[in-house]
Amino acid sequence: MSVAPTPLLPVSRIMYNAERGLFDLRQGRPLFITDKGASPSDGGLVSGALVAAVDGLDLDSLDRFRAMGNEALRLVVTAHRIASMGLSPAEINELEHAGYSIPLRRAVNMQEILALACSSDVVHETAAIQLSSATPGEAAGLSLVRLSRLLPAVVAMPAGTPPASRIDEALSTGELLSVDVGEVNEYYTASCDGHVVAISEAPVPLSENEESRFVLFRESHGLQEHVAIIVGNPKYWPDPLPVRLHSACFTGDLFGSLKCDCGEQLLGSMKFFEEKGGGVLLYLAQEGRGIGLNNKFRAYTLQENGLDTIDADRTLGFGPDERRYGVAAQILHEIGIGRIELLTNNPDKVQAMQDAGIEVVNRRPLHGTLNRYNRPYVEAKVARAGHWLHDMLAQSTAGD
Repeated sequence: MSVAPTPLLPVSRIMYNAERGLFDLRQGRPLFITDKGASPSDGGLVSGALVAAVDGLDLDSLDRFRAMGNEALRLVVTAHRIASMGLSPAEINELEHAGYSIPLRRAVNMQEILALACSSDVVHETAAIQLSSATPGEAAGLSLVRLSRLLPAVVAMPAGTPPASRIDEALSTGELLSVDVGEVNEYYTASCDGHVVAISEAPVPLSENEESRFVLFRESHGLQEHVAIIVGNPKYWPDPLPVRLHSACFTGDLFGSLKCDCGEQLLGSMKFFEEKGGGVLLYLAQEGRGIGLNNKFRAYTLQENGLDTIDADRTLGFGPDERRYGVAAQILHEIGIGRIELLTNNPDKVQAMQDAGIEVVNRRPLHGTLNRYNRPYVEAKVARAGHWLHDMLAQSTAGD
C-alpha cells in the first residue's frame, strides 16, 4: 500500500513568529510576550511579560533574567500543579489550561523554584501562598512550554509600559524575541488541532511481519512525527481491520522495562496482525501519556517516593492523560480505513475513534504480564482511569 505525500500547509507569519518563540524557550532563552489587547488606547504602548521555561533554567540564566527588569518574579504553573500542592484551583478558575501565578522572593534560588514547580515535598509549605490568575502573557508562556513538553512551569516578570530599558535594548538588538498573546493562542490552537501530512514511506520487513510498510506522518503545525506501520497486503485485509494506537514508550518498547507492559502490547499487536492477515499499528509520539521522556523520568522518581502514576503526573503539573487521538484518526482517514477492530484497554481511545467517524466494530483486550513493578501502575489505570485491565490484575504476579 502506498500513501501519497500530502503537501504541507502554509505557515502564516503569525504561526512562524510563535513557533520561533517556542524554540527560544526550549533553548533556555527568555521570551517577551506582549498583550496588545491590553494596550492603552491613548499611548499605543504595549504591556506584557518576560517569561522563561523553568526546564533548563540555571543560576546564571536566572540571574540574567532577573537583571532584565525591576519587577518581582513570579512562578506560573498549571491547575494540576496547584491542586497537587493542596490548593484548590476551584477558588479561582476550573479551566484545565488556566495558569496560576505564585509570587517569588527576590532572593529566590533555583532549588526553591524547582521545589515549587515539581516537588512532592512542598504541600505543607503552601498554606501561606498567595495565588493569582496568570496574566495573558504569563498564560501564553505556559502554553508554549506545554506544547514543547517541557515541565509546565515558567518564571515570569511583569513588563511595565514601556518595558524596562534592558528589555527594550534586547528587543531592539534581536537578542530577545517579542511575540503577542494572540499569536501564541492561534499557534497553540492550530498545534493541538493541526493537520497531519504524509512525508515518506518505505517497505520494512519485520521478524513477525515480513510484508510491512512504514509511513511517516508529520504534524503540520506541531513538533511531533508519527509512524503508521501497515502490515499485510491491503487487498487481503480482514474486515474489520485490526488497529493498535500505540503511544511511544522508550523504556518499555526498546528495553523491556518492567514498570509497564507497553513492549508486550506492541509485540502482541504485531503477532495478532500476522495471525489475522494484516493490520495497522500507529506508533504515536506521545511518550509518557503525552508528557515527554524527560517528565516521564521525573514521574518515575516521584513514584519511587510513593505516588501513583496519576498523582506523579499531577505533581509535575500535568493532567491524568495528556494524549490526544485526533492525529490517529486523521492518519486512519488518510490511509482509507473506516472500520476497525481496536486493540486497546483504554476507553478513551474507543471514544476518540468513534467521535472522529471511525467505526469501532470490535474492541480486543491486550494484556501484558503482571509483575511487582507494574502492578501499582496497572491498579492506578483501573481504579483512576477506568481502563479495562481487571483480567490482567487477576493474574498471579510474576516472580511471587
